[in-house]
Amino acid sequence: MTAGDERGRADGYGRVRGRRRGLGGGRGAVVRGRALLALPALALLLAGCGIRPTEVPTDFGGAPSRVPCSLTQPDQATQAERGVPVQVFLLCGSSLATVDRVVRVPEGTADARRRVIVAQGLLEQLAAQPSASEQAAGYTTHVPRGLTVAGPHPKDPEDTLRLGAAPAALSAYALAQIVCTLSDSAAAEGDGSVVLGGPDAAAPRRYECTDDLRSRPGTTKPPSTEATAE
Repeated sequence: MTAGDERGRADGYGRVRGRRRGLGGGRGAVVRGRALLALPALALLLAGCGIRPTEVPTDFGGAPSRVPCSLTQPDQATQAERGVPVQVFLLCGSSLATVDRVVRVPEGTADARRRVIVAQGLLEQLAAQPSASEQAAGYTTHVPRGLTVAGPHPKDPEDTLRLGAAPAALSAYALAQIVCTLSDSAAAEGDGSVVLGGPDAAAPRRYECTDDLRSRPGTTKPPSTEATAE
Protein backbone atom coordinates (compact mmCIF):
# COMPACT_ATOMS: atom_id res chain seq x y z
CA MET A 1 0.00 0.00 0.00
CA THR A 2 1.35 3.44 -0.90
CA ALA A 3 1.30 6.60 1.19
CA GLY A 4 -1.26 8.08 -1.19
CA ASP A 5 -3.65 5.18 -0.52
CA GLU A 6 -3.39 5.74 3.28
CA ARG A 7 -4.14 9.43 2.85
CA GLY A 8 -7.11 8.50 0.68
CA ARG A 9 -8.54 6.23 3.37
CA ALA A 10 -8.07 8.86 6.02
CA ASP A 11 -9.80 11.37 3.80
CA GLY A 12 -12.61 8.88 3.16
CA TYR A 13 -13.18 8.20 6.83
CA GLY A 14 -13.19 11.90 7.52
CA ARG A 15 -15.82 12.47 4.88
CA VAL A 16 -17.97 9.67 6.31
CA ARG A 17 -17.67 11.03 9.81
CA GLY A 18 -18.52 14.53 8.67
CA ARG A 19 -21.54 13.21 6.80
CA ARG A 20 -22.85 11.44 9.92
CA ARG A 21 -22.48 14.54 12.03
CA GLY A 22 -24.43 16.51 9.51
CA LEU A 23 -27.26 13.96 9.52
CA GLY A 24 -27.42 13.99 13.34
CA GLY A 25 -27.72 17.77 13.44
CA GLY A 26 -30.50 17.68 10.88
CA ARG A 27 -32.61 15.27 12.90
CA GLY A 28 -32.26 17.51 16.06
CA ALA A 29 -33.42 20.54 14.13
CA VAL A 30 -36.45 18.66 12.82
CA VAL A 31 -37.40 17.46 16.34
CA ARG A 32 -37.05 20.95 17.81
CA GLY A 33 -39.10 22.40 15.00
CA ARG A 34 -41.91 19.89 15.56
CA ALA A 35 -41.89 20.63 19.32
CA LEU A 36 -42.20 24.37 18.69
CA LEU A 37 -45.07 23.79 16.26
CA ALA A 38 -46.86 21.68 18.91
CA LEU A 39 -46.83 24.43 21.59
CA PRO A 40 -49.62 26.58 20.05
CA ALA A 41 -51.80 23.48 19.63
CA LEU A 42 -51.22 22.52 23.28
CA ALA A 43 -52.18 26.03 24.41
CA LEU A 44 -55.41 25.85 22.39
CA LEU A 45 -56.18 22.44 23.91
CA LEU A 46 -55.70 23.73 27.46
CA ALA A 47 -57.87 26.77 26.77
CA GLY A 48 -60.60 24.52 25.42
CA CYS A 49 -60.55 22.56 28.67
CA GLY A 50 -60.92 25.69 30.75
CA ILE A 51 -57.28 25.66 31.91
CA ARG A 52 -55.34 28.87 31.45
CA PRO A 53 -51.59 28.40 30.99
CA THR A 54 -49.45 30.33 33.45
CA GLU A 55 -45.85 31.39 33.37
CA VAL A 56 -43.42 29.69 35.74
CA PRO A 57 -42.41 30.63 38.35
CA THR A 58 -45.60 32.14 39.77
CA ASP A 59 -45.26 34.99 42.26
CA PHE A 60 -47.51 34.31 45.28
CA GLY A 61 -46.40 37.44 47.11
CA GLY A 62 -44.51 37.82 50.34
CA ALA A 63 -45.42 36.01 53.53
CA PRO A 64 -47.51 38.02 56.05
CA SER A 65 -45.38 39.72 58.66
CA ARG A 66 -47.87 39.29 61.52
CA VAL A 67 -50.66 36.86 62.30
CA PRO A 68 -53.95 38.80 62.72
CA CYS A 69 -55.29 38.98 66.30
CA SER A 70 -51.94 37.85 67.69
CA LEU A 71 -49.95 40.14 69.97
CA THR A 72 -46.22 39.44 69.92
CA GLN A 73 -45.76 40.77 73.47
CA PRO A 74 -47.84 42.30 76.29
CA ASP A 75 -48.52 46.01 76.08
CA GLN A 76 -45.83 47.84 78.07
CA ALA A 77 -48.20 50.60 79.22
CA THR A 78 -50.57 48.04 80.72
CA GLN A 79 -47.74 46.29 82.53
CA ALA A 80 -46.56 49.60 84.03
CA GLU A 81 -49.96 50.46 85.54
CA ARG A 82 -50.78 49.45 89.09
CA GLY A 83 -54.18 48.05 89.99
CA VAL A 84 -56.35 44.99 89.59
CA PRO A 85 -55.43 42.90 86.49
CA VAL A 86 -58.50 42.36 84.27
CA GLN A 87 -59.32 41.32 80.73
CA VAL A 88 -61.63 43.05 78.27
CA PHE A 89 -63.11 41.79 75.02
CA LEU A 90 -62.21 43.75 71.90
CA LEU A 91 -63.30 43.07 68.36
CA CYS A 92 -60.68 41.45 66.12
CA GLY A 93 -61.74 40.36 62.67
CA SER A 94 -65.29 39.11 63.05
CA SER A 95 -65.01 37.76 66.60
CA LEU A 96 -64.21 38.85 70.16
CA ALA A 97 -60.76 38.40 71.70
CA THR A 98 -59.39 39.30 75.13
CA VAL A 99 -56.61 41.74 75.94
CA ASP A 100 -55.08 42.55 79.32
CA ARG A 101 -55.93 45.72 81.21
CA VAL A 102 -55.68 47.16 84.73
CA VAL A 103 -58.49 48.70 86.81
CA ARG A 104 -57.82 50.75 89.93
CA VAL A 105 -59.95 49.95 92.98
CA PRO A 106 -59.38 51.67 96.34
CA GLU A 107 -58.46 49.26 99.11
CA GLY A 108 -61.17 48.53 101.66
CA THR A 109 -64.04 49.26 99.25
CA ALA A 110 -67.28 47.44 100.16
CA ASP A 111 -68.35 44.67 97.81
CA ALA A 112 -71.42 46.46 96.42
CA ARG A 113 -69.42 49.59 95.67
CA ARG A 114 -66.46 47.58 94.44
CA ARG A 115 -68.65 45.90 91.81
CA VAL A 116 -69.66 49.27 90.37
CA ILE A 117 -66.09 50.63 90.43
CA VAL A 118 -64.78 47.57 88.58
CA ALA A 119 -67.61 47.79 86.04
CA GLN A 120 -66.94 51.49 85.41
CA GLY A 121 -63.24 50.85 84.98
CA LEU A 122 -63.96 48.07 82.49
CA LEU A 123 -66.29 50.30 80.47
CA GLU A 124 -63.60 52.97 80.29
CA GLN A 125 -61.04 50.42 79.14
CA LEU A 126 -63.46 49.11 76.52
CA ALA A 127 -64.11 52.60 75.19
CA ALA A 128 -60.42 53.58 75.09
CA GLN A 129 -58.58 53.39 71.79
CA PRO A 130 -56.53 50.17 71.51
CA SER A 131 -52.77 50.54 71.77
CA ALA A 132 -50.59 50.86 68.66
CA SER A 133 -49.56 47.20 68.79
CA GLU A 134 -53.18 46.11 69.25
CA GLN A 135 -54.31 48.23 66.31
CA ALA A 136 -51.52 46.76 64.18
CA ALA A 137 -52.79 43.28 65.09
CA GLY A 138 -56.35 44.22 64.05
CA TYR A 139 -58.07 45.03 67.36
CA THR A 140 -60.89 47.60 67.46
CA THR A 141 -63.71 48.59 69.81
CA HIS A 142 -67.31 49.71 69.34
CA VAL A 143 -68.07 50.73 72.94
CA PRO A 144 -68.87 54.47 73.04
CA ARG A 145 -66.90 56.85 75.23
CA GLY A 146 -68.58 58.36 78.27
CA LEU A 147 -70.77 55.34 79.02
CA THR A 148 -71.45 55.20 82.77
CA VAL A 149 -72.69 52.53 85.13
CA ALA A 150 -74.49 52.61 88.48
CA GLY A 151 -75.78 50.14 91.04
CA PRO A 152 -79.26 48.57 91.25
CA HIS A 153 -82.56 50.36 91.64
CA PRO A 154 -84.53 49.59 94.84
CA LYS A 155 -86.43 46.61 93.37
CA ASP A 156 -83.58 45.22 91.27
CA PRO A 157 -81.49 42.14 92.04
CA GLU A 158 -78.50 43.21 94.13
CA ASP A 159 -76.01 42.35 91.37
CA THR A 160 -77.72 44.59 88.80
CA LEU A 161 -75.60 47.10 86.86
CA ARG A 162 -77.52 50.04 85.43
CA LEU A 163 -75.84 51.47 82.32
CA GLY A 164 -76.14 55.12 81.30
CA ALA A 165 -77.76 53.92 78.05
CA ALA A 166 -80.32 51.18 77.56
CA PRO A 167 -78.62 47.94 76.44
CA ALA A 168 -81.00 47.73 73.48
CA ALA A 169 -79.78 51.15 72.30
CA LEU A 170 -76.18 49.96 71.95
CA SER A 171 -74.79 48.47 68.76
CA ALA A 172 -74.62 44.67 68.52
CA TYR A 173 -70.82 44.75 68.76
CA ALA A 174 -70.78 47.12 71.75
CA LEU A 175 -73.36 45.09 73.67
CA ALA A 176 -71.45 41.86 72.98
CA GLN A 177 -68.20 43.42 74.21
CA ILE A 178 -69.85 44.71 77.40
CA VAL A 179 -71.74 41.50 78.18
CA CYS A 180 -68.71 39.24 77.72
CA THR A 181 -66.34 41.59 79.58
CA LEU A 182 -68.57 42.22 82.59
CA SER A 183 -69.81 38.63 82.91
CA ASP A 184 -66.21 37.43 83.16
CA SER A 185 -65.16 39.92 85.83
CA ALA A 186 -65.50 40.78 89.52
CA ALA A 187 -68.42 43.02 88.55
CA ALA A 188 -70.64 39.93 88.16
CA GLU A 189 -71.27 36.69 90.00
CA GLY A 190 -68.79 34.71 87.90
CA ASP A 191 -71.35 32.37 86.31
CA GLY A 192 -70.91 33.62 82.75
CA SER A 193 -73.77 36.10 82.94
CA VAL A 194 -74.39 39.69 84.02
CA VAL A 195 -77.57 41.59 84.98
CA LEU A 196 -77.85 44.82 83.00
CA GLY A 197 -80.43 47.57 82.80
CA GLY A 198 -80.68 51.09 81.48
CA PRO A 199 -81.18 54.38 83.33
CA ASP A 200 -84.98 54.13 83.19
CA ALA A 201 -87.36 52.03 85.27
CA ALA A 202 -87.50 49.13 82.81
CA ALA A 203 -86.75 45.77 84.41
CA PRO A 204 -83.13 44.62 84.05
CA ARG A 205 -82.25 41.48 82.14
CA ARG A 206 -79.67 38.77 82.72
CA TYR A 207 -77.38 38.47 79.69
CA GLU A 208 -75.13 35.49 78.91
CA CYS A 209 -71.83 35.43 77.06
CA THR A 210 -71.95 32.32 74.87
CA ASP A 211 -69.49 30.80 72.40
CA ASP A 212 -71.72 31.91 69.52
CA LEU A 213 -71.72 35.48 70.82
CA ARG A 214 -67.93 35.54 71.05
CA SER A 215 -67.59 34.05 67.56
CA ARG A 216 -70.25 36.16 65.80
CA PRO A 217 -70.91 39.29 67.87
CA GLY A 218 -72.26 41.25 64.92
CA THR A 219 -75.06 38.83 64.08
CA THR A 220 -75.71 37.00 67.36
CA LYS A 221 -77.76 38.54 70.15
CA PRO A 222 -76.76 37.65 73.71
CA PRO A 223 -79.34 35.33 75.28
CA SER A 224 -81.22 37.18 78.01
CA THR A 225 -84.03 36.71 80.49
CA GLU A 226 -85.82 39.16 82.73
CA ALA A 227 -84.12 39.40 86.11
CA THR A 228 -86.20 39.76 89.24
CA ALA A 229 -85.22 40.21 92.87
CA GLU A 230 -85.63 37.11 94.98
